[in-house]
Amino acid sequence: MSEFEISRSATIEADPGRVHALVNDFHEWTAWSPWEDVDPALERTYSGPASGTGAHYAWSGNRRAGQGSMEITASVPEKIGIRLAFLKPWKATNDVTFTFVPSAAGTGTDVTWTMTGEHKGFGVVIGKLFNMDKLVGKDFEKGLARLKVAAEG
Repeated sequence: MSEFEISRSATIEADPGRVHALVNDFHEWTAWSPWEDVDPALERTYSGPASGTGAHYAWSGNRRAGQGSMEITASVPEKIGIRLAFLKPWKATNDVTFTFVPSAAGTGTDVTWTMTGEHKGFGVVIGKLFNMDKLVGKDFEKGLARLKVAAEG
């Protein structure tokens, strides 16, 4: 087993509360998630509170989209914690964190998106064949760019 961490940051010219709200409500993810283009017929299920701690989102889609779920485990103005569970095409559970800090210029929000986890089972093979940072990092960059558009629009 080996551990991994993927992290990307962006400055968004919007109030931290606005950016936080777009991440804190899974219904809003359709506006910015980098994986929205993977399967136009993706099936989504939402449960628990509408947003914040305890909000739950599950998806099932084509082979590329796979199947899994996310649950917000912590939500404060500066940080959102999410437990991410993949079921297909392989099983994996990772921790995701979004942090929101007023930008140094005072006109926006510095957002950092981080995912940590361990390669287990088939994931060990994937981890040896592919650099997780290169594999997923570009998706984080795409998502942050879309989050910027959604928050600033």
